[in-house]
Amino acid sequence: MKLRLSKVKRNIITCFVILTIISGVVIVGYANRNTELNIVASVDGEKITKDELYDQMLKLSGQQGINALVSQKIIELEAKKQKIAVNKSDIDKELDKYYEYYGGKEAFSQALSKSAYSEADVTNEMEMSIKIRKLLAPRVSITEENIKTYFEENKETFDQKKQVKASHILVENEKTANDILKKLSDGEDFAKLAKDYSTDVVTKEDGGDLGFFSSGQMDEEFEKAAFALDVGETSKLVKTEYGYHIIKVEDKKDAKEAKYEEHKNKIREILFEQRVEAEYESWLQEVSPQYEIKNYLVEG
Repeated sequence: MKLRLSKVKRNIITCFVILTIISGVVIVGYANRNTELNIVASVDGEKITKDELYDQMLKLSGQQGINALVSQKIIELEAKKQKIAVNKSDIDKELDKYYEYYGGKEAFSQALSKSAYSEADVTNEMEMSIKIRKLLAPRVSITEENIKTYFEENKETFDQKKQVKASHILVENEKTANDILKKLSDGEDFAKLAKDYSTDVVTKEDGGDLGFFSSGQMDEEFEKAAFALDVGETSKLVKTEYGYHIIKVEDKKDAKEAKYEEHKNKIREILFEQRVEAEYESWLQEVSPQYEIKNYLVEG
């Protein structure tokens, strides 16, 4: 169910998976689960060793990993040369964007816990992205005309659609859902019941809070029920492919036409990110010759 968009925006350079492969962290992690430290798998008793896995990973992703790590090192050296630093406030601003995207810090942390990334990985990736933006900022120029043109060409995306702010309790079977409806009719607290019963792990600790959403973001049957409710009203059972929902509407927002002044700063950010991404490869090609780069994976 599309309870919330489920990806973190990708930055210009991402190399943590590659770094893990090259450093052998994944390999060691698997090997340590086996009593024979060098064995990562077996087929009918025929063993596959850590060295075999490592060699295969190098063949498949080795050069890609080296290229990414070399680029990362160049960025770090260029940032140091130009006395570009990333401070805590820079990271906090980036994290706030992630929290907003996921609907809060807790929701972001829960989504992160289901991925291969740690919070340190994300912070390191943010730091690299911020360095890139600061390094390339002198190459990027955005005029008022650029911003107005983008707004006019994409105005519909900034128009506010009719929105509903709702909470829900999701359970697997109808009996449990009916039991919860009975508890609600007896005056029990919706948020507490969501924490106790909901199978939606992303929202249950927040009392089932989904935040505001507009048409097209949720399952069709879920949306139909939510938009039909008045503020403060709780639904009957709503069945979707994910189970049985009980929905409570907390607030509503009417559709509103976008105004340029309200969105110009956001558009400036969008255009800046686009221009930086477009400039990145040519910038890297320009600065790379300043460094002595040796690729032992190729030379070996």
